[in-house]
Amino acid sequence: MEYFVIEGGHRLSGTITPVGNKNAALPLLAASLLTDEPLCLQNVPNIGDVRTKMELLARMGVKAEVGAEGGACTLGTSAVGDSEPDIELSGRIRTAPLLAGPLLARRGHVTIGRPGGDRIGRRRLDTHFLALQALGAEIEVAPDRFTLRAKRLRGCDLFLDEMSVTGTEQAVLAAVLAEGTTTIANAASEPHVQDVCRCLNAMGACIQGIGTNNLIIEGVDNLHGTTYAIGPDYMEVGSLIGLAAATRSGLRIQNARPEEHRMTRIMFGRLGVCWQDEGNDIVVPGEQDLHVRPEFDGAISKIDDMPWPGFPPDLISIALVVATQARGTVLVHQKMFDRRLVFVDSLVEMGAGIVLCDPHRAVVIGPSRLHGEKLVSPDIRAGMALVIAALAAHGVSTIQNISQIDRGYERLEVRLRSLGAHIERRAT
Repeated sequence: MEYFVIEGGHRLSGTITPVGNKNAALPLLAASLLTDEPLCLQNVPNIGDVRTKMELLARMGVKAEVGAEGGACTLGTSAVGDSEPDIELSGRIRTAPLLAGPLLARRGHVTIGRPGGDRIGRRRLDTHFLALQALGAEIEVAPDRFTLRAKRLRGCDLFLDEMSVTGTEQAVLAAVLAEGTTTIANAASEPHVQDVCRCLNAMGACIQGIGTNNLIIEGVDNLHGTTYAIGPDYMEVGSLIGLAAATRSGLRIQNARPEEHRMTRIMFGRLGVCWQDEGNDIVVPGEQDLHVRPEFDGAISKIDDMPWPGFPPDLISIALVVATQARGTVLVHQKMFDRRLVFVDSLVEMGAGIVLCDPHRAVVIGPSRLHGEKLVSPDIRAGMALVIAALAAHGVSTIQNISQIDRGYERLEVRLRSLGAHIERRAT
């Protein structure tokens, strides 16, 4: 079992480049099943979830050639037959159900195990299945798996019951080869959803409305291979901004797509965090005066999440840690998952002034002098938040269960050490 040992209280400095967006890479790996021609994806992050997804595909006959550097991965699916995705492997990853749409389009049937992933509360699949049913699929539900069949997927008018990212991607992946036109209203529009749509268009799909909440898809007879570069992981960019602010460090984040962080700037700005955009880079100055900016009427300021282009739920954990280092009181309101804030108990043990009101709301009173503690990572983003807290704290912390962090952050300790962080990976 591996764990991190972190000595906090040291300033960081230097330049770091975010890896490719894992939430684009995972559905695009599934998209390889939509063609028999090679699909070359660039800037694929070498993280746990991607490795699990590639193993799922490999056991079905997908051949993958991974480049020595640059995150290049070429997938060939010509040998895929009737084998089903491995049930046990499916239980390790949240995006296993995204194989359903491509396999229905490819061969008309699939059996998928119930997905795993972060334990942050119930994450419903109804949006996926309602969309696939509307496109013509029949679904059988068993305790540990779902079986779907469709003689022919046909376009339809969809209004999603929630702006689900993976639900939108599922509908898109199924609709590109469906007969006729599919309209998807109330669609998610996050940067990774846009990446999926743009890659599919490069493969010969016809998707309009990319970046909006209304997509129009004209079904085509077949798709072809292509080469597509995945964009930077904006969750990692937001995490690095939070890291710089909480540790009072000056960092340059290269190839960060600043235009994707306009709401991040607003929400982090409520904590006094600022940065400059320099071309495609984000430059966070060191020694910032972090202080909570109250509302104009004097009310307590609030940081809350919402669908894109709102503040991403995955950055709530990061913002909460930054808030512990800011002067003043702020309400953090996480609306989507009922276990996202369970890691707050660890911050309280480190000396943070936090009142957990309920599973969705926490009041943070800062600044807090954090101290080293023995910690356990409950999920990807909370794990990264605990790393940031440990680097901002005085003394030494250990973080167990870092396989959760590895699922979303590539070689984190190596990249942070290049900035001057005192962090080591050890094994028991």
